[in-house]
Amino acid sequence: MKPTSWTTDVALLILRAVTGALMLAHGAQKVFEFTPAGTGASFEQMGVPLGSVAGPFIAYAELIGGALLILGLATRVVAAVFVADMLGALFIVHLPAGVFAADGGYELVALLGAASLALLVAGAGRFSLDAALMARRAARPGREGVVA
Repeated sequence: MKPTSWTTDVALLILRAVTGALMLAHGAQKVFEFTPAGTGASFEQMGVPLGSVAGPFIAYAELIGGALLILGLATRVVAAVFVADMLGALFIVHLPAGVFAADGGYELVALLGAASLALLVAGAGRFSLDAALMARRAARPGREGVVA
């Protein structure tokens, strides 16, 4: 993998931190305020397939995944889950309401989905636990010449 410039890595850190913090906040709201069961019931009312299962899954995925994204751990896996999460939110709930979030629209969902897609494609960058673990793995004895 080609090394990136430090400015690119700082940009990825900022993108991860902001996206992760917002997803963590939404997950915390679903887990601690609405409760997983309440989130599931709400998803059912919105027409989400298997809403009683999807609701708690999404609540915990956003809570835990948001924290992981901030740390830069399992970034591409978490980003893939968030892309799917935001696509579901877009097509099942928000698209018919138009653009603006104040009207129930998709502007925040689109932005979080696009940020997650960018992280899925680019990865976490050098200022992440993913990069630290990869460097540690590459430095193990017997790994000379192995490109991470």
